[in-house]
Amino acid sequence: MTNRTPPLGETSGLWLAVLAAASGCCQCRGACGKNHAKDGGRCPREHGGYQQHHGGGTVRLIVAPVDPAHLLLPAHRAAALPKHALAAWCPTCHDGARTLARRHQRTTAPAVEPDTLFDL
Repeated sequence: MTNRTPPLGETSGLWLAVLAAASGCCQCRGACGKNHAKDGGRCPREHGGYQQHHGGGTVRLIVAPVDPAHLLLPAHRAAALPKHALAAWCPTCHDGARTLARRHQRTTAPAVEPDTLFDL
């Protein structure tokens, strides 16, 4: 793994621990909507590596929940998750997984009646 400089504000070592457990590679296995079949079923992006598509540039992995449904948690709840519930994601896979989770949530969530101020 190259360039292990943690994000600003990271003081607990959690980001480094998750990246070390992931061997510095994105841990997406298709939750983003891509099957990653030509890469052995797992996204090949490495932290500090170069991405040729999606704007190019250096890949900076994100530590976020493993479960795509938990990607929709508010930031303060996601930050409280334990290490075993987190994974390393490249930005492209993270965005794709969140989009699919939002779409799934919209299609499966029951319709909610708006709150009213008074009973009619």
